[in-house]
Amino acid sequence: MTKHVLITGANRGIGLALTQLYLKTGWQVYANCRDISQADDLTHLQTLFDGLSLIELDVTDYAAVSALAHSMAHQPLDLLINNAGVYGPKGTVFGHTDVQAWREVLEVNTLAPLKLAEAFYPHIKHGTPGVIACLSSKVGSMSENTRGGGYIYRSSKAALNSVVKSLSNDLEPDGIIAIALHPGWVQTEMGGPQALIDTHTAAKGLKQVIDNLTLLDSGLFMDYQGNYLPW
Repeated sequence: MTKHVLITGANRGIGLALTQLYLKTGWQVYANCRDISQADDLTHLQTLFDGLSLIELDVTDYAAVSALAHSMAHQPLDLLINNAGVYGPKGTVFGHTDVQAWREVLEVNTLAPLKLAEAFYPHIKHGTPGVIACLSSKVGSMSENTRGGGYIYRSSKAALNSVVKSLSNDLEPDGIIAIALHPGWVQTEMGGPQALIDTHTAAKGLKQVIDNLTLLDSGLFMDYQGNYLPW
């Protein structure tokens, strides 16, 4: 039986690599990006795979998110991957935090994943078990923050981890797994060319972790190699 996944931020980086990998392994992929006309690599995949549906959507437009969920009401999902994310201004140090930029990052990285989970919860209930996977970051770990700085991005991912923990508790009766995942330091526009791994390595590791999740993993924080990370 064909499995179905919705991936946000699928037009580049890890999102694009995840889309390619799930398509190659026979999944039906609903791939989201903000502007399909600017997503050449993603649209090219439609010429190669019949199992790809493109969804143009700003994940912070919650009315549009609800409308999309309503339009897909009869489409069960096995997996929701909240991948879309932004870093915000780099080099932000104590005393020079851009509050408006902070709000924008929190909107994309923290609020949107929860609103997507709320909107698509009825679809994911059909999974066996259904999974909500949120791409977080090791820099969101309180325990591992020994350097300071990074207030905007760090706090958005720490807050996302809290969202995942609450989701795991609320959705446990339905057998839905909620998990926070660290993809590694990846060679993307955000991670930079000096990062340690490429997007395909990250995607392969993330998929393997997701494939092997059990209900006992729900509410935990894991990296792309399957290691558990401290909050």
